[in-house]
Amino acid sequence: MASSNTTAGVDNTFRKKFDAEEFKERAREREKKESDRSKSRSKGPPVQRAPLKHRDYHVDLESRLGKTQVVTPVAPLSQQAGYFCRVCDCVVKDSANYLDHINGKKHQRALGMSMRVERSSLEQVQERFEVLKKRKTPGTFTEQDLDERIRKQEEVEEEQKRQRREKKKEKKKGKVIEEEPEMDPEVAEMMGFGGFGSSKKS
Repeated sequence: MASSNTTAGVDNTFRKKFDAEEFKERAREREKKESDRSKSRSKGPPVQRAPLKHRDYHVDLESRLGKTQVVTPVAPLSQQAGYFCRVCDCVVKDSANYLDHINGKKHQRALGMSMRVERSSLEQVQERFEVLKKRKTPGTFTEQDLDERIRKQEEVEEEQKRQRREKKKEKKKGKVIEEEPEMDPEVAEMMGFGGFGSSKKS
């Protein structure tokens, strides 16, 4: 018996059909945009930055130490808690990180410096040695100076030892006086504190 089955077939048209031509066109457009973007970035000479230089100002880390400050979320960055960097317009929370920041690459680039150090010439090194020699205190060190310093140090040590001995003697005298409280002789005799081995006269 053949039954006429009129049930509808399964609808499998939900699957996405890929159009290869459409995706090729999208890829071409993306490549065109990327090439336009790379052309817009001019490949000129690299930016020449000055080499690192010695800091000519004092880094202030202690001015706000131990002070209390009311901090609000709507306050400008320069008045918030922590250390504010005017060059980079940022706030760093503690002194160690602030030092890392001002010595770091981002801050130095904002100042217009590269992280490379200028190579010193022979003349610069010799000039630096001369400056350091002139800064040194005049006068040469001799063995007599050393002997004098040793003798003075020994005198100071002897004085300190003598003072310590005197303090110990004073402490001992104080203890002896405390151990022998002054009592009325009659009261001491009634309590039996007449002394050891002392002979009583009747």
